[in-house]
Amino acid sequence: MKLYELTSSYQQVLEIAEQLDAETLKDTLDSINDAVEQKVENTAFVVKQLEANVSVIDEEIKRLQAMKGTQTNNIKSLKLYLQESMEKVGLDKVQGKLIKIAIQNNPQSVEVLNENVIPKNYFVEQKPKLDKRAILADLKSGAQVEGVEIKQTRSLRIR
Repeated sequence: MKLYELTSSYQQVLEIAEQLDAETLKDTLDSINDAVEQKVENTAFVVKQLEANVSVIDEEIKRLQAMKGTQTNNIKSLKLYLQESMEKVGLDKVQGKLIKIAIQNNPQSVEVLNENVIPKNYFVEQKPKLDKRAILADLKSGAQVEGVEIKQTRSLRIR
């Protein structure tokens, strides 16, 4: 899928981009001898194409995760079906020609019935987490918060 017509140099970079680390990719782009404006524009086209590739990959990941979820649910359902069927007829083990099926006890675990009555010594202390959004909102409204300051960074946008 080509979003933009690129010169052969940039097309070659695009074709090998997924095999390169960021530093090697940058060095490869640096080696192309074009006017600065042309280099910026063509490199931006490479970025746009890579972004489109990432989008396609994200969609494929979602599709595969959905497929995995379906398979996982089918596994759970079929295992429960087998266990219930075996328990109905009083079987704990079945030795087939190629596979052995057995129902066994799992390790003991705790089921919490009412968390409010459990003694405090069973609770794990959590490290406080800094709420940077709240700090930023307070700073923007004029409040003084010791130990922090607002910072303004810059980033590149390609449209």
